[in-house]
Amino acid sequence: MDGISFGSDNHSGIHPKVLEMMATANVGHVIAYGEDAYTKQAESLIKEHFGSASTFYPVFNGTGANVLSLKAATRPFHSIICAKTAHINTDECGAPEHFTGCKLESIETDDGKLRPKDVAQKLQGRHDEHHNQPRIVSITQATEVGTTYTPEEVRELADYIHKHDLFLHMDGARIANAAAFLDVPFRDITTDAGVDILSFGGTKNGMMMGESVIVLNRELDSEMKFIRKQGTQLASKMRFLSAQFIAYLKDGLWLSNARHANRMAGLLADLVRDIPGVDIPWPVEANGVFARLPRTLIPELQEQFFFYVWDEEAGIVRWMCSFDTEEKNVRNFADAVRSMCEKHAKEN
Repeated sequence: MDGISFGSDNHSGIHPKVLEMMATANVGHVIAYGEDAYTKQAESLIKEHFGSASTFYPVFNGTGANVLSLKAATRPFHSIICAKTAHINTDECGAPEHFTGCKLESIETDDGKLRPKDVAQKLQGRHDEHHNQPRIVSITQATEVGTTYTPEEVRELADYIHKHDLFLHMDGARIANAAAFLDVPFRDITTDAGVDILSFGGTKNGMMMGESVIVLNRELDSEMKFIRKQGTQLASKMRFLSAQFIAYLKDGLWLSNARHANRMAGLLADLVRDIPGVDIPWPVEANGVFARLPRTLIPELQEQFFFYVWDEEAGIVRWMCSFDTEEKNVRNFADAVRSMCEKHAKEN
């Protein structure tokens, strides 16, 4: 099996500049729980990227960031609207429901994205005490199928749900890849587009365990520090979380990492797109390629390269690229796909 995994961008290591910054922070004693110079510097960088009104809450992981964001906006009788493919709906072991007490209302979409017409179908029964009350819409940027929301699409959705007194949450686990693809700064698809609260992640793009909640609507900020503590996401040695964000944001490391990962995914898609038996069902707009293959070939290919099956029934697999994926790895992988598919076509 090739030493490079196409299974997840979580499989990659830590970027050397992030490790270097953590080593720099590992000197002497500093005050705990965020009262340190590294967290203050990270907060300043967050404000540069997301606006002066934004507030920054480092946390341990993405599930924690999502749960705390949703908890800040809801009470247990509320509901949370999301796409059926959303990470909060499929991959968090019920944590959003467990910790918020809210019902998840998921919506089937063709491309992983929610639009006003999708949300509209979940707004019936409002103000009826027998029904959960919709309170927040959660979208993912980039989506779980590798598509991205343009600034205009985020704004259209935000304007619609704000008219109905709902909040907009963005799961930004791969927001760097989305911003790199769209060639826009973070605030174009968050603050300026009407997002109220953001789960901002860096783990999938070169950080070790860099996730955070960024509150963009101050209405949701009054109790966040208590929500984070009760949610077991308050780090005592916060300097080591914050130092990662300094390295990530200060000199554009987030962008160069994301551009490289996106470029490798684009190259992989280009190399396999014309192979008989390969179909790419969604646009490649971030660092992942989703492909439909003959099912009998999938186990054979997995013997050489590590990747996951996305939809077993449909025969769709997911190939993820990372900041450290090399072109030679992509070309070797694509050659193996071509060889197997062409052999399969001849035999059938």
